[in-house]
Amino acid sequence: MSEAPPPAGAFETGPLLLGVRHHGPGSARAVRAALDAAAPAVVLIEGPPEADPLIPLAADPDLRPPVALLAHAVDEPGRSAFWPMAEFSPEWVAIRWAVEQGVPARFIDLPATHSLAWQEDTGDGDPEEEAEHARVDPIAALAEAAGYDDPERWWEDAVEHRGPGRGEPFAPFAALEDAMGALRERYGDGGRPRDLVREAYMRLQIRAARREFGEEVAVVCGAWHVPALRAKATVTADRALLRGLPKLKTDLTWVPWTHRRLARSSGYGAGIDSPGWYAHLFGAPDRPVERWLTKVAGLLREEDRIVSSAHVIEAVRLADTLAVMRGRPLAGLTETTDAVRAVLCEGSDVPLSLVYDRLVVGDVLGEVPESAPAVPLQRDLAREQRRLRLKPEALERELELDLRKDTDAARGRLLHRLRLLGVGWGEPARSRGSTGTFRETWRLRWEPELSVRIAEAGVWGTTVLGAATARAEADAAGARALADVTALAEQCLLAGLPDALPVVMRVLADRAALDTDVSHLAQALPALVRSLRYGDVRGTDTGALADVAAALAERVFIGLPPACTTLDTDAAQEMRGHVDAVHGAVGLLAETLTGQDGLRPRWRAVLRTLSQRDTVPGLLRGRAVRLLLDDGVLEAEDVARLMGLALSPGTPPGDAAAWVEGFVGGGGGGLLLVHDERLLGLVDAWLTSVPADAFTDVLPLLRRTFSAYEPGVRRTLGELVRRGPVAGAGAGAGAVGHPATSSGFAPEPDAGRADAVLPVLRLLLGRTPDQQQSADDDLAGVEA
Repeated sequence: MSEAPPPAGAFETGPLLLGVRHHGPGSARAVRAALDAAAPAVVLIEGPPEADPLIPLAADPDLRPPVALLAHAVDEPGRSAFWPMAEFSPEWVAIRWAVEQGVPARFIDLPATHSLAWQEDTGDGDPEEEAEHARVDPIAALAEAAGYDDPERWWEDAVEHRGPGRGEPFAPFAALEDAMGALRERYGDGGRPRDLVREAYMRLQIRAARREFGEEVAVVCGAWHVPALRAKATVTADRALLRGLPKLKTDLTWVPWTHRRLARSSGYGAGIDSPGWYAHLFGAPDRPVERWLTKVAGLLREEDRIVSSAHVIEAVRLADTLAVMRGRPLAGLTETTDAVRAVLCEGSDVPLSLVYDRLVVGDVLGEVPESAPAVPLQRDLAREQRRLRLKPEALERELELDLRKDTDAARGRLLHRLRLLGVGWGEPARSRGSTGTFRETWRLRWEPELSVRIAEAGVWGTTVLGAATARAEADAAGARALADVTALAEQCLLAGLPDALPVVMRVLADRAALDTDVSHLAQALPALVRSLRYGDVRGTDTGALADVAAALAERVFIGLPPACTTLDTDAAQEMRGHVDAVHGAVGLLAETLTGQDGLRPRWRAVLRTLSQRDTVPGLLRGRAVRLLLDDGVLEAEDVARLMGLALSPGTPPGDAAAWVEGFVGGGGGGLLLVHDERLLGLVDAWLTSVPADAFTDVLPLLRRTFSAYEPGVRRTLGELVRRGPVAGAGAGAGAVGHPATSSGFAPEPDAGRADAVLPVLRLLLGRTPDQQQSADDDLAGVEA
């Protein structure tokens, strides 16, 4: 604690009230200067009093801002609130000063036990009343009074770029108190009626501190509250405002926070647009503009952009010139941004957006020591993160896992268990390499709100494994749809929950036996079949799934043809998705299960039935023909005959267009027409014969089908159609009475054209003519 006596007058008019802007670096510097000068006996800080035992943790070097005080209801963890603090937050500076000087520090805001119980759902109030009591933004009001159209720019000019005057550490706070007093006289509570209750509690705590420590009391709070804390009010009146407040049992702890989250309105009701910029202003010892532009240049160089020292020098000159032209005491974020865009980014907003995201906002993530209070589930997760070397990071990154490795498999199980618990730390992503079951790709990003999700999930257990198991069993019992249960079974296998799987399987078997809706069965089958494939890679026993999957497939085979009759357009589109999913699932099931060789033939019989039944919508009939063709069950001649029948003049144009959409829609449909010009000729001939009055009805269907093709496929189809039919084509198309086009292939290979590529091939392979001749001789010997 400083031995120098406080300056005369620091506490003459009562407690030293240091009104600040939350997350303001200028306020933070001014608070430290004022505390150094006044040397109070106690520091009172706006915040929940239940967090007083957490203040000593600020001395732990492992507690690194940005961090936040998290308060949540014990019986309802989702009811929570945060009080974020960055390195440049005045509250954090006051805490650190008190810890370093050995001075007591206390929080004096309304206790979280009341504020959490007092939370209201947004949007329930009367709109007229809300408009009448619209919240006043003090910074915006003062900026407008000073003639500024941008509150942030005014604050930079008035506070951030000026700082406390030499020898006058209390002057900025006195000026701000006068300004806030004028605003409170005009706007009253400023649309914040609850502030009157909070301020009453703060006054009571200030009185108690003065009785205990004497007059040398310093208070760090939002500048808006200073006039109310200075006002004369009786103890009886203050206690009357606090009478009858609701209560909740709460827990508090420190949790990591991020710069990106500081840009949002949260516990203090304050958000800042540029936390990274403010952190720079607070940490730069001198020449902040030069240091900032050097940092920007370093970022752009990391992104392989050409930025020299001359660029930085010119950008600094431009920023300073803009500040002078605009009458600002120092170049601010607006001027430096304009200079970066013009000089370092050459007028482009693309690299500028990177600068804004990485530097102006930033992805700095705070850290909390192990000694901080936490729910048991949080501690178990921290142990798992250390064991698996999965450190939470604010910056989004991709994680590639090879499930054949023990560590990667354990990482995948942890992320799946957290997803089951509603903790979305990782989101599955598409792998850029192999798509086999042994590979997983995750997109990881740690958000502060996940601490609340972990607290909520703590009701399921004290470990991640136990909580995920309990949650899966509860979800299985409460699932409404069969597909939800099969998806849950898949999650149990992915998350490695062997104790939960039997419970889920019992529910699955019961639901599958009672569910008669074929669409539900078809929707449930793919997830169940996918689950069967995880046994080999993950070492999970999937034997319990095999019988259920086979029985489910048989029920789909029996019920699908009747379910596909007399469907409207929307129902047919939905059923098409189910048919595609079942087709893929049957293929996987036949490959996975031994003794199930008859699954494919039975499914193909179902597809034949769908393709030939007139009561089935054209979309499904065309899709069934396409699937049979892809499996090699139908020959090209058979497909041409079925297409010719479907596109005959007796078929309504709408039904024919639906058949075409089912047949050539989806993956590979365009290439099928490119490589089989007989089918293209059938479609072309049918389209040219559609009556004019019906063409506008079928056009949306055809446009939806062909617009899904790749641009190159569409261009090739257009060229083939423009070329028109070629004489002398095969009789396959002509047999159904349509013009034929060439298939694009001659009866015999052209040896001359094939030999022409040999010199280029030898060059690519790096072989000399002698080496090639030797290889040809060896090949001739093998053939002999």
